[in-house]
Amino acid sequence: MSTLPSNDAPTGKQPPSVYTVMLLLAMLFMLIAVVAMFVELNRWGPDYYKTNTARPTVMLTTNSPFIG
Repeated sequence: MSTLPSNDAPTGKQPPSVYTVMLLLAMLFMLIAVVAMFVELNRWGPDYYKTNTARPTVMLTTNSPFIG
């Protein structure tokens, strides 16, 4: 008896394993995350770099060492 496969055995593609499915799901979820980050960047991004209208307020107290 030979250890070589017989000619009657099907030579088709193997079904995807659990690890292949997990890899594809991880790729899909990463793509969804990237799209969601771009959506958030477009929502908040234009205001992020416009700091010329920001007016910070400073409150000095009498105990502050910077008051002469």
